[in-house]
Amino acid sequence: MPVIETSLELLALTALLAYLLGSVPFGMIVAHVMGLGNLRAIGSGNIGATNVLRTGNKAAALLTLVFDAGKGAVAVLVARAALGEDAAQLAGLAAFLGHLFPVWLGFRGGKGVATFLGILLALNFWVGLAACATWLVVALVTRYSSLAALMSAALVPLWLIFLDYGFALALAVALTVLIYLRHAANIRRLRAGTEPRIGGKS
Repeated sequence: MPVIETSLELLALTALLAYLLGSVPFGMIVAHVMGLGNLRAIGSGNIGATNVLRTGNKAAALLTLVFDAGKGAVAVLVARAALGEDAAQLAGLAAFLGHLFPVWLGFRGGKGVATFLGILLALNFWVGLAACATWLVVALVTRYSSLAALMSAALVPLWLIFLDYGFALALAVALTVLIYLRHAANIRRLRAGTEPRIGGKS
């Protein structure tokens, strides 16, 4: 945990603003602007890049990935520049919760993988890069986005320790637990062999 140096009032304001930024449903916005329909009625019904890819529009999926990762990174970087490391970590957590439980969508959001990776890249570029590389390797080998996300999240605490950034360990563990909770249905489908692969329509 970082040393708490920012006032509670500013930390509370940081958390609120980061949550609101994280809760912006870029997947649904991109799908609407590009005429792809309602993501809730497509594939898994999720609002993230993997489900956008199921529309067959790779550009839309890439935009969703960039925007969802970007909102997590922006929350961390702005909070760090304005207030410090304690605010940065809190902003990362709040932005992540915003994506998972967005006020604009009745608190029914996405699974947070892109936002998770964006937060890590902003907290420590090398840790984030290791997490992204883990996701990419597992995804290329298995073609399961969910398995790639689970493996990437599971290894993040190890990357933090290995790269000497252990004071973000509590945040990383919290985010990893949330990733696993949000992927509970995916874990069941992986075990049953019914999980759709990347690029699948259903």
